[in-house]
Amino acid sequence: MALLRILHLVGSPTDTTYGELSVLYAKGCIDALADAAQYEFVMALVTPDGRWRFPASLQPAAVEAAEAMDIAGALAFLATARIDVAVPHLFCVAGMTNYRALLELLNIPYIGNPPFQMALASDKAKTRTMVQAAGVRVPLAELLRKNDSPTLTPPVVVKPNNADNSDGLTLVTDIADYPAALALAFSCADQVLVEAFVPLGREVRCGIVVEGGALRMLPLEEYRLDPVTTPVRTSADKLKRDDDQSLAFAAKDATRSWIVALDDPAVPAVWDAARRCHTALGCTQYSLFDFRIDPQGRAWFLEAGLYCSFSPKSVLVAMMAAAGTPLGAFFNAAAHAAIQAHIQTQPIDPRIDQPIPQIHQLSLGNL
Repeated sequence: MALLRILHLVGSPTDTTYGELSVLYAKGCIDALADAAQYEFVMALVTPDGRWRFPASLQPAAVEAAEAMDIAGALAFLATARIDVAVPHLFCVAGMTNYRALLELLNIPYIGNPPFQMALASDKAKTRTMVQAAGVRVPLAELLRKNDSPTLTPPVVVKPNNADNSDGLTLVTDIADYPAALALAFSCADQVLVEAFVPLGREVRCGIVVEGGALRMLPLEEYRLDPVTTPVRTSADKLKRDDDQSLAFAAKDATRSWIVALDDPAVPAVWDAARRCHTALGCTQYSLFDFRIDPQGRAWFLEAGLYCSFSPKSVLVAMMAAAGTPLGAFFNAAAHAAIQAHIQTQPIDPRIDQPIPQIHQLSLGNL
């Protein structure tokens, strides 16, 4: 069997912290699949200085030893690298959109959702509008620009409209705390979303994987919260800095999150809402959605996260494992599905009944 040549696209063209997060997840994926004999890995690391590197590994010494290239050099490398499929590990908005579009321009299949869906999901206000139109319950909210004044009465959640990992998020319970919360959120984004606080019953995530054209609903993951001490999840619940200041995951154990039993009464309503979200947003290979379940048992949409790095720490990986599909099988199926979907989208030359090779002219201005 021929080796699949896998490109791991890592880093961030805009943000150092998102770049660190990308490397953290990518290392997990690469280490987990290191013994898989059917893959050959190629690393591409993008940094905020606009440079590209193709290191032998993601270890600091290997990255330092790799030649730094401009975009023209990187494209020349990728054009001859014989990549079968790519795994995008970039979490910044530009990485989730422009760099996936670049893979399309290079005619390289990749695992995951297309740039348009990633752009839509990264805009919390637009995502809310789309899923609400599909019949999904969303909290009352308003979108603010700088110098706008909020009108919603606390308690509310103030958060940047296009940030991730709860960066810049604050629960405001007193109107006097609005200015500090808005200042923090605006330090992360040009637009800020203010949402009515949904009283805590539970908070869960729902994952969906597309298999054979059908939506496979995965077991929910629930997060430990407390109405008094931890009413919302913050960035500290997700990431931390080790003693050497390197980025690391906050503890992920059974005391902080767990898989919900399939016969739990919350599952049917959340699954129904998640299906509606997936379809409304036009998701392709997989999707992931956060829901708040209020004390009356009603599910409220919070956010969409349309990415997976196939690390053991990736939420979809944990959900698939709980459903009986280990990481290796999940990744292998996703890689081959991406390749097959790519082949099916290629125009056919009727003379030879084969896909027509694509030649693209690239605009490098935003890369």
